[in-house]
Parts: sequence; structure tokens; C-alpha cells
Amino acid sequence: MSNEKLGKLRNLRSTEILAVFTRHNFYADGFTPEEMRTTLEDLGPTYVKLGQIMSSRTDILPESYCRELQKLRTNVRPLEAETVRAVIEQETGKKIDEIFSEFRDEPLGSASIAQAHYGVLKDGTRVVTKVQRPYIADTVRKDFILLKKFAAVVNVVTETEDGNKVVDFKSAIEQLEKVTEEELDFRVEAEHSRTFRRLCIEDRYKISCPDIIDELTTERILTQTFVDGYSLEKTDKIEADGIDHVRVGKAIVENYVHQVLDVGIFHGDPHQGNIMLSHGVPYWIDFGMIGQLNERDISMIEDIVLALLQKDSDRVCTIILAMGVANSEINKPKMIEDIDYLTERYLSMKDISGMDMGELLADLKNILAKHNITMPSRFTMLVRSLITIEGVLQEFCPELNLFDYLTQKMLRRLRENFDLREKLHDTMKEAVSFGLDAKQVPAALVNLLRNLSKGKLKVGFELMGYDDLVTRVQSTVKNLTLAVIACVLFIGSCMLCTTDIKPQANGIPFIAMIGFVISVALGIYAVGQLSRYKKK
Repeated sequence: MSNEKLGKLRNLRSTEILAVFTRHNFYADGFTPEEMRTTLEDLGPTYVKLGQIMSSRTDILPESYCRELQKLRTNVRPLEAETVRAVIEQETGKKIDEIFSEFRDEPLGSASIAQAHYGVLKDGTRVVTKVQRPYIADTVRKDFILLKKFAAVVNVVTETEDGNKVVDFKSAIEQLEKVTEEELDFRVEAEHSRTFRRLCIEDRYKISCPDIIDELTTERILTQTFVDGYSLEKTDKIEADGIDHVRVGKAIVENYVHQVLDVGIFHGDPHQGNIMLSHGVPYWIDFGMIGQLNERDISMIEDIVLALLQKDSDRVCTIILAMGVANSEINKPKMIEDIDYLTERYLSMKDISGMDMGELLADLKNILAKHNITMPSRFTMLVRSLITIEGVLQEFCPELNLFDYLTQKMLRRLRENFDLREKLHDTMKEAVSFGLDAKQVPAALVNLLRNLSKGKLKVGFELMGYDDLVTRVQSTVKNLTLAVIACVLFIGSCMLCTTDIKPQANGIPFIAMIGFVISVALGIYAVGQLSRYKKK
């Protein structure tokens, strides 16, 4: 296709998108949650997929928007059977009849980027082949280019305690573009699945996941073994089959805790539709989103949970600041105060097995947002994943508590990793250090009393929580000084104009002209800075 035709198509798509946005009145007061959902539906499959991804990104969008986007339809118009067969044959270089002894044209499910079909290979293996929609990758990439342009004039507004807050929609789109780009290459998902099976599945008869058929997996098709069962959403079938909820629930939660704390690789989107039951055995499916943690991350997670259990808010605050990035100066005493309230609210109960971990994590996330702290994406994915899996457990097996399992696992890890000799060595070092410090206490007290009697005692105070005020005062003084310098320089330049200093231009000495320019620039800068602080 020529560049001219591509340009025309892009302009046509731009016009279509603009028409949809205009119809939804995006330029007035921004999108409400419902308007965002209906707009994405009207824009087509690419944007439906975008909305589905955004529905789980509570770190990017407000909770109200995420809840609304969860209503987006999961099924879209299916591809024609001829198109599906053509994609498979193009990717494999073989005819359908050479690959499958049976291939069903009716899809098992049809989504915005791909649809899945049941088949039986020549060796009798039952499989599911996911086929990407033709041209969808190019369409998605072009749509993201256009969407980022529109994002510059679209405001997403949410209510906060301090008033309305505008969400950085452009930044959200850029992050989602990266996630979607990975989803467009099925080889990435296939590699995630292989890694997950190798490291996270210990007993296939207790919990499992499908196998990838390597020779039938490319960028545009993904083939895996068929799971003969149904998802946890099918409560009627679960009841009809007499499934033991507690047994299955334990298998799921124990494996999930194993993923997070032992392996450092966890399912990024463990909702009910991504957990299937086959003959009573739970199966993880759909590995488009996989989270990864290193050993340091796992240690910090253990530290923060143990600090929460000990109600050590200072320690919790220190760990959070080590894990995240502070986008502004932190008022640590206020942050500790907020964490104190959190621990008293959730950990005052004697039995933590009744604690709602989802609410705890949501409130902790709000504290981070309040203090303008951004966590790395692997931690935000973990929080979303933890909240999701706890929701699954509450629906499927409310007798089990995720936080209880996590803390038990952490305590077992601490006991296993406990080195008595090392701990005794550290304790002895601390005792010796304390003894040496204690020897100096009497002398220090004598010096203190001597200075007090002579009137030489000096006491230093440190104001906490006034850092912003001090910074503003310092900046104001600096800018007032610049303004005074600008005035002096201007007056001096005027006086130079009365002299005969050479060289000159139109009777004005060059040095005076330079003084005028510098004084005006300094004056404008100083006044501008003072006005900015006045508005604050």
C-alpha cells in the first residue's frame, strides 16, 4: 500500500475517532466512568481491549473508572472461518488438514485481538489455537499514535479529599501501549507460560497449567493443550459436580503464595476466568501478564508485612521509601501518622485471619498517592494481583484468608533461614558496642553538668513538617534579592547613558545596553517566580 493511501486511511481513522469523541462531548468536563466505557465500545475492538487492560490498572485510573470498564463486553464479532484457516496456514506453511485431524470453525471465544479454536492434532493431542485478527497489530499501533494525540486534550477527573484531581491520561496511554505491544506477540505469552510451568507447578495432580505446542506457536498464533473443564465463574457446574471448595481453594492459594515468595514469578491477572477446573484440578490459563520479583523485592515484602504485624509504622515508612520513588519532598512524620492509623484500623484485631487484605492494600495505596510516592510497576502489578486473587477466594472459598497464608509462609521462611550462630555473633557485637558506649555515659553526664553550671549549654531544635514553608521563604528571599539587583543594574545603566563611554549605538553605550537587557531579564524572572509562589 502506498504512503499516500496510508496517509488517507490514517486521516479517515482520525476523523472517525474525533467524531466519536465529539459525540461523547469529551471536551466539556472530561469523561465520566460510563462515558469512557461507551466511548471505547464505539471506537471498536482495539479500544475495547484497551479498556479491558485499563480496568485492572487501579494504579493509573481511579477505582470508579476501573469498575465501569470491567463491564466491557468480552466477546466481539468472530472472524470468518476462511480467514482463521488462512492465518494458521500462512504462519505454519502447512494446510489445516496436514496439522489437524479435527478443527472446529466455530470459535470457543472471540475477543478484540484474537479468537480461540478447538482442534485435535494428528497424534491425537487435543489443543486450543489462538489466532490473531489480521492487520490488528498495525491497527492497534496506529490507534495508539492517534490516541496519544487526543490524550493531550482529554481530562480524566476524579474526586479526592483535597478536591478534584486530573489524571495524566497521556501517561496512562503510554504505559498501556507497552503492555498491549507485548500482547500482540504471542511468543511472549508462550515464553511466560513455559517459565510458569517450569518454576511454579510442583505437582500437576494438585494444580497445573496447559502445555505450549512449540511448532504451532508464532507471533500471530498460539497453540496449547486443551483444558477439558470450565472456569471458576461457572458456579452452577461446580455445585453440580460436587467440587470440594476448600481443597481446590487451598491448592490455588498455596500455589499463589509459592509463586510470590518462593519463585518470584506470579500470575498478573488471576481472576476467575483465568482459573479453570478440569476433573477437580485447578488450572492457571492466560499468561499475557506475568509479574517478576527478585530476591531483594521478596525480602522487602516480607519486611513490610512483618513490620505491619508489629505495628512498627516507622519501619513500614522506611521500607516503602526504599521500595518506591518520592516525586516530592516527603513529610515523614505525617506519613508515619497515616500508617499508624492504618495499622490500628486493620491490625488491632486478635485474629488476623478475618482481615480484608484487599481493603488494607487499597488504603495503603491511597497513602502512597497522598504522599506522592510512585512504586515500580512490578509492585503495583503484585498489589493488583493480590487484590484480584483475594476477591476470587472470597467468592469461591470464603473460609480461606490470603493474608493468613502469606504470614504463615513468611514465618516458615524466617525459621528456615534463621542462622543461630550468625544471630549470636551479631548479638555479641551489639552487646560489645553497647558496653563501649555505656562506659562513656558518666563522663558525658559530667561534661553536661559542667557546661550547664558555666552557662555554656547549647540546645538545638529541629522543626519537623515545615520543610515546604522554609523552602518557600528561602526562594522568596532569593527572588527579592534578584529583583533588587535588577533595579540597581537598571539604574546604573541609566547613569551610564549620560557618559561618553565608547563604543556606542545611537548614542547609548554598549555596556549600558547590556545592563538594560540583563536587568530586564532578571526582573521578569524574579517577578514571575514571586507571582507563582503567591498563587500557591
